[in-house]
Amino acid sequence: MTHASDRPANRLRQETSPYLRQHAHNPVDWYPWGDEALARAAAEDKPIFLSIGYSACHWCHVMERESFENDEIAAVMNAHFVNIKVDREERPDLDQIYMNAVLALSGRGGWPMSVFLAPDGRPFYGGTYWPPAARMGMPGFRDILLRVHELWSGRREELLRGAAELTDAVRRMGEVDGGAATLDVEILRHAQQSATRTIDRTYGGFGGAPKFPHPMDLRAMLRCARRFAPSEALELAILSLDKMAAGGIYDHLGGGFHRYATDHRWLVPHFEKMLYDNALLVPAYLEAWQLSGDERHARVVRETLDYVLREMTSPQGGFYSTQDADSEGVEGKFFVWDRGEVWDLLGDDTDLFGRCYDVTDEGNWEEHNILQRLLTDEQAAALFERTPEEVAATLSRCRMMLFEHRGGRVAPGRDDKIIAAWNGLMISAMARGGFALDEPRYLEAAGRAADFVLERMRDGQGKLMRVWMEGRARFAACLDDVAGIVDGLVELFLAGGENRHLDAAIALTEDMLARYADPDSGGLFFTAADHEPLIARNLDTQDGATPSGNALAATALLKLGRVTARADFDVAAEKILTLLSGQMSRVPLASGQGLIALDLYLGPAYEAVFFPGSDAEENGAVRDAFRRAFRPHVLFWEVRPEHAGSPWLEAHLCGRQAEGGRATLFLCERGRCERPLSGRAAILERLATL
Repeated sequence: MTHASDRPANRLRQETSPYLRQHAHNPVDWYPWGDEALARAAAEDKPIFLSIGYSACHWCHVMERESFENDEIAAVMNAHFVNIKVDREERPDLDQIYMNAVLALSGRGGWPMSVFLAPDGRPFYGGTYWPPAARMGMPGFRDILLRVHELWSGRREELLRGAAELTDAVRRMGEVDGGAATLDVEILRHAQQSATRTIDRTYGGFGGAPKFPHPMDLRAMLRCARRFAPSEALELAILSLDKMAAGGIYDHLGGGFHRYATDHRWLVPHFEKMLYDNALLVPAYLEAWQLSGDERHARVVRETLDYVLREMTSPQGGFYSTQDADSEGVEGKFFVWDRGEVWDLLGDDTDLFGRCYDVTDEGNWEEHNILQRLLTDEQAAALFERTPEEVAATLSRCRMMLFEHRGGRVAPGRDDKIIAAWNGLMISAMARGGFALDEPRYLEAAGRAADFVLERMRDGQGKLMRVWMEGRARFAACLDDVAGIVDGLVELFLAGGENRHLDAAIALTEDMLARYADPDSGGLFFTAADHEPLIARNLDTQDGATPSGNALAATALLKLGRVTARADFDVAAEKILTLLSGQMSRVPLASGQGLIALDLYLGPAYEAVFFPGSDAEENGAVRDAFRRAFRPHVLFWEVRPEHAGSPWLEAHLCGRQAEGGRATLFLCERGRCERPLSGRAAILERLATL
């Protein structure tokens, strides 16, 4: 077999996606998705083999090594198919459509996704990973290629009938089933009951192995616990967050979370790190800290955001997308430890560290050790006859020594694409973390990322683009991109952003409602009206690893409508929630973001507009009252001189000021405003009753 570096590059060399470039020296005659590939398939009357994956996908790399680097298999692909490679992170529109096709065919999906299409793009057969030759009950990829070619040559009409039926099924899957439910607290009550029934009461989380974090569902549980006041929902949500933060899914040295756990105890992660997971988990831990007062939750927030600043932030300010699971071709090699290696670094502290972080001679995973926290500082102090403070200081020093040593290893690859949707989620996380923890550097990072997106990721007409890489903004934005950026901009404004961030949020929202709206359902399509024509146009309503576009849009619209007093934004949010209501009632665990939006919609929802006075200590006390408390229904922002120039804020600012030079708070709820609260005592007394 020819070595990859000796082969001439294919068309993927010209792409900006690191994932596509990884395949640039395959012997496969790859095309990116586009007119050239589709025209060739039509002209030569050949079916298309479509392969969709992403750079941090372990089994994508396996299929490349086994099949796409195989000269014999590549020859079959090149002779009988037009071969297209797609990065799902760049083209979620294609990924969504063809994943539905694979799900309709087999009942299960995943990546790498492998789909056979007619030249017009209609799918007729597909699956996920296939080994090069049949093994362990799986068909061989070479055999599949030859069989599809045989059927295309001899039984094409049968295949095309199947393609028509499958395309119809894909279109139906992109619609919303079921009728609407009443938008009331019973949806939330049922969701809480469903979550507490299905959650793992020993290790937290939902389901068995593999186990995913479900941050939106946990945040919905926190809101239900606040609304209905049963301790069980709160206890189970906190249990889940604590078990994740103690498990191997969390990087105890560098901060941040891996993608998911391959076991039910959170020990063994799939070691890739995704920007979106960390962006979504930050507010979950932040809200847990506000509810519990447990500083361990605040530490997870700081460590996660510090990881993003250190390893996932571009010099221009945008946030990178992913880090691989593999280094030196071995999954997890960068993150695991041998006890002897730990002993060489920590010496006499190894026993304490090993008991606290599960480091043993035999290892806890494939003869290696994945760090997981087994003992609290207090438990370790009792065991080793030290004070908790001494234990904490020793463990902190040990973690730093291991972290510095780990930095000398070959690091996993990083995908440097900057994706609008995921940046919106992280802008929101940074802004909220910066405000709640009083950390200006997080707020500054949110502002830099927002400016990066607004300045570099819009076309000449101001339309948002999805991906930026190497100086190029590419691919039309999908709904989650626009909704994510709008939500991030609103959170940035509330945390201390500028008028221009609010202006941009409004402009993007107006564009979203104009170009993505589905007048029949009241929801928003995943692609804009002027998007490239595809075989289906979906309504994105169910959460996956990231919030559904419609639910995220509803969340952002509710916040923005209240900040700007725009009734049209409120109406649009209500229509989306009505669309989602039946799904929220039937499958709440696929609707976490929608439940968060519904909780905000139901209220009581307050705007808290703060005019600081001349007493810095008094101003600080008011800010701290909002920083440290979990009030998901309250939108707080502090008035600054520049806000007077915004026409969008006139309803909140007109005729108002700090009364008598004292800190003054104006509280309004659905257009009804209370008398101004002046001075620390009056403000804090009222906040205690919200």
